[in-house]
Amino acid sequence: MAATRIWIKNPLAIFTANNLDATGGLVIDNGVIAELLGAGQQPSQPCAQTFDAREHVVLPGLINTHHHFYQTLTRAWAPVVNQPLFPWLKTLYPVWARLTPEKLALASKVALAELLLSGCSTAADHHYLFPDGLEQAIDVQVEAVRELGMRAMLTRGSMSLGEADGGLPPQQTVQQGEVILADSQRLIRQYHERGAGAQIQIALAPCSPFSVTPEIMRQSAELAEQLDVRLHTHLAETLDEEDFCLQRFGLRTVDYLDSVGWLGPRTWLAHGIHFNPDEISRLGQAGTGICHCPSSNMRLASGICPTLDLLAAGAPIGLGVDGSASNDASNLILEARQALYIQRLRYGAEKITPQLVLGWATRGSAHLLGRTDIGELAVGKQADLALFKLDELRFSGSHDPLSALLLCGADRADRMMIGGTWRVVDGQIVGLDVAQLIADHRQAAKHLVNG
Repeated sequence: MAATRIWIKNPLAIFTANNLDATGGLVIDNGVIAELLGAGQQPSQPCAQTFDAREHVVLPGLINTHHHFYQTLTRAWAPVVNQPLFPWLKTLYPVWARLTPEKLALASKVALAELLLSGCSTAADHHYLFPDGLEQAIDVQVEAVRELGMRAMLTRGSMSLGEADGGLPPQQTVQQGEVILADSQRLIRQYHERGAGAQIQIALAPCSPFSVTPEIMRQSAELAEQLDVRLHTHLAETLDEEDFCLQRFGLRTVDYLDSVGWLGPRTWLAHGIHFNPDEISRLGQAGTGICHCPSSNMRLASGICPTLDLLAAGAPIGLGVDGSASNDASNLILEARQALYIQRLRYGAEKITPQLVLGWATRGSAHLLGRTDIGELAVGKQADLALFKLDELRFSGSHDPLSALLLCGADRADRMMIGGTWRVVDGQIVGLDVAQLIADHRQAAKHLVNG
């Protein structure tokens, strides 16, 4: 259980994501941040516990805004190692169509555990595969999130445009529109939590322009407006996708998004690479968010997201690890490092700072998910904290602790707190048998790819 009142005292360094001073640490009361302390300051009231953070760099819990948990079962699979997106997908779809509830549960737990160990407290997953027998996929994921004690935005994805009708996915992976919409309503009614401290939230997420019909895009947007939930999809990831939209709809990707009622602040998009200046301006004016997925974009040679142009136009930016078949890790602190480096290639070293990128992984990502209670350290925010040590050989000789996290390649949190409860202690997830999870997951992965 969370301690009633705890002082995280005198951190080695602290990043609040809002420029507030917390060099003396912070006080947590019943899972919420009650005080930020400057150097030498003491808590205003006695604390039941004190944690000496002098060896730790303290961050808000990182927030992953795009993932596909099930793909941990197809990491580094030889037939797709050297393929770009469209052939990569067409090779993997038949494998993924063999998913079962048991395999999805293991895959989700592995993805969440890996994220948690990387400093991530909240994850958005985009699950769009519902073959026969996997109709309750989101329910399976809810249980995994609850077991790990994390927060999640579980997006009810969908594919309704199969190969027979000119789409990319095989027919056994697509669903009818009425089935998609009915299940979407059920999930929102059953699981979606509102307000500060929410653990489980639901969003609607038709997969992509090349795997769903315009009708399900429009109907999903209408339902999201009616039930006040968020919208998510892949967009402008590759030039192949752009060509598909031009050939099938006679529209570029942002025009297509606009035509189906998605261009607005309720929407956040995965990837967002291939936009022209006019499209960037329209996205910014609409307040539509973009999740930057650098490792996946590099792995599939898709391109580089124009982050600073989007930000200047008014579009919020967050980070995502993307699926573990195109990353192939679920590690958000390493993803921040990749974002730092690939964005410097585009914009230069002076403009892309560690603080900027950590801001994308925290406050920026929270904005994408429509949350104001997480992603920064301030009075009244949720006590979601990631604490990193710099005591490994790779950090020896480093001088600026915050920069060292990214420049020296931190990849594992020493401690994680979510809602005032310690979920990782001394680099280990509390209550999880990781060795057994790995053994079970490896067996499931072999079985899935071998049919």
